[in-house]
Amino acid sequence: MEIEEKNLARLTGLFYLLVIICAGFSQGYVRGTLVIADDAHATAQNIMNNVGLFRLGLTSDLLAFIFDTVISVLLYQLLKPAGKTLALISSAFRLIAHPAIASLNLLNHYLALEVISVENYSLLFDGKQETFMMLFLDAHNYGYLLAGAFFGVHCILLGILIYRSVSFPSILGGFLMGSGLGYLMESFGNFSFPGNEIWLALVVGISAALGELMLTFYLIFKGIKIGK
Repeated sequence: MEIEEKNLARLTGLFYLLVIICAGFSQGYVRGTLVIADDAHATAQNIMNNVGLFRLGLTSDLLAFIFDTVISVLLYQLLKPAGKTLALISSAFRLIAHPAIASLNLLNHYLALEVISVENYSLLFDGKQETFMMLFLDAHNYGYLLAGAFFGVHCILLGILIYRSVSFPSILGGFLMGSGLGYLMESFGNFSFPGNEIWLALVVGISAALGELMLTFYLIFKGIKIGK
């Protein structure tokens, strides 16, 4: 039983690492490199010159959200001894955040490419394809923030569960609660106080690195502590 629980923890950590790699590639590298804020023409040129990369970004995101579905179940299994109902609610928020909201939000990523690459759309959009492309990319960004609000709640609940659990160091729970607050600040901050995107992204980047990366590597290399 102890070996099975440790293997389950390491499997969870490996899936979490895959999510971090896939999501980091699509959000940080693909969109971070190709999308130029407030410059629709440059963005359109970047995307058309790197169509394969832009499509790969969507595929990478989709893989991350599929892996996240598995993680939601595995985390519930690992943490239900610390509170079955709370673990279920925590996993539900994670499922809503990425496999649900963020997966549907990928349609905006896809449509941003379609509107500038399909010739027939030039008549439909009256030659303003680049404007609509940016609209879809902006919609994708805000969809990401909507998902982040649910994910922030998940991280806070996950942190509480880990803090309660005898199988994890309580400090991990504290860092994950900090990650959750970072996600909530970014989501609500961008909607309520636009113009602060850079420092809000910095806040969530630091808090997520401290919480989620620490949990990921702890699960992979340490597994879990087996309660006596």
